[in-house]
Amino acid sequence: MPNRPDPVADLELLIRSRYGLIRVDSDEDDRVLALLRQLSARLDLPLFTWSRPRGLRRDGLENAVYDTQDPGRALAHVLAAQMGAIYCFGGGSALVANELHAEQLKEIAGALGSRAGALVLTGTDASLPPALQRLVATFRLPAPEPAEYRLLLQRILRDTGRRASVSVELLPDEETRLLQSLRGFTLLEAGKILTRAIVEDGRLTAADLQHVLAAKREIVQQDGVLEYYPVEANLAEVADLAGLKGWLAKRRSIITAPERAQSFGLTFPKGLLLIGVPGCGKSLCAKAVAMEWGLPLLKLDTAALYNKFVGETEKNFRRAMQVAERVAPCVLFIDELEKAFAQGGTEDGGLSQRVLGTFLSWLQERSADVFTVATANDVSRLPPEFLRKGRFDEVFFVDLPDAEARRQILQVHLRRRKQDPAPLDVARLAAAAEGFSGAELEQVIVSALYTAFAADGPLSTELLLREIAATVPLSTTMAERIASLRAWAGDRTVPAN
Repeated sequence: MPNRPDPVADLELLIRSRYGLIRVDSDEDDRVLALLRQLSARLDLPLFTWSRPRGLRRDGLENAVYDTQDPGRALAHVLAAQMGAIYCFGGGSALVANELHAEQLKEIAGALGSRAGALVLTGTDASLPPALQRLVATFRLPAPEPAEYRLLLQRILRDTGRRASVSVELLPDEETRLLQSLRGFTLLEAGKILTRAIVEDGRLTAADLQHVLAAKREIVQQDGVLEYYPVEANLAEVADLAGLKGWLAKRRSIITAPERAQSFGLTFPKGLLLIGVPGCGKSLCAKAVAMEWGLPLLKLDTAALYNKFVGETEKNFRRAMQVAERVAPCVLFIDELEKAFAQGGTEDGGLSQRVLGTFLSWLQERSADVFTVATANDVSRLPPEFLRKGRFDEVFFVDLPDAEARRQILQVHLRRRKQDPAPLDVARLAAAAEGFSGAELEQVIVSALYTAFAADGPLSTELLLREIAATVPLSTTMAERIASLRAWAGDRTVPAN
């Protein structure tokens, strides 16, 4: 299992490396202060905190240093103190935006760099001026651990239980899954979500996971670089694909019992690449995985990433991956991968290759629980880097459905259109539709329904057979291409059917 980050040790290393100025990229003031208190005790250095209302004061004491509410005077005191200490200043963006304060911080960085201690700036929106950038060490506070969320939940249950009766109806695995789903939220955000779920009906149940998913949907919608895709299918509605279903079923316990899986040495799966004939259910599988595993489904619109301004496309992509990691655990769906990262071509000035490199690095190195499902129709345009082990857990080939799968597909789509399959000769229809994809079978039913509706009559086997006879399937119009794809996939992929 990977080692968990130790933020106190990381901060200690920065101070021992003589960084006199450290920026902590976080607005979780309580967590930052708790870390700095541990660091203060470990280094045996006094801890001072500053805020505009209270001024500069030693941690644990009520009285502040005289006349230090003004940030300039507080910084002047730090510079003149000539003592080793840790100073925590909130609202770092306001400090660095002031030219005089920035100059004071520059001097403090030099002074504290020659003795024990550091000045720590907190906040998420502090844009450092060039003169400070080379002097400041930026430290990103890691996301809260599951144990922190568990302690938070216990405190909320204790506090709400004092005011009203609260019923906790969670099995151990259900509680673990609820807490795992909070990853990506600050403790403050997680506290609001849990409190609302409990106060709403005085109960905490497995169904309250929906409160977390709703909050994550808001994050995705506010950012705008990813689409929160509605999940409407489960694996039972995906006909055939027994090989793929079996692979997914073996990994479902990673979601339902994450702690047990980790103790067994298993990690969250990276994802899968689905290659195959268009219209055979690859996109439907991505949606079904999210429903089956009970995870949010995010769709990356690769066309929307590209921007005419230099650097904006790469920035959009990084934002998309950051949002996916914040919403994790989740399923990230990328449809028709080859259209965004096609190999060859320099007409975009190398932009596609730069984004491809960033994406490949993220696929290989990401630590968040993001299960990536990517689909591709034209493997000849797909960069070979995608097929390397480590990017995806497995590469599946989705072929045209056989007779039994066609029968199941027809029944599924008939029921979706409020039609009873029983009066129809579905086996005969499936045999007549040899070479049809799932999408083509659906369209046959839709076209026959229009004909029946216009004639004010029922849907019949004969109507459907006429539509099948009038349809030229993709397996006929693109026979050579499909044959080539099958030959390529023969010993390079795992059959999904």
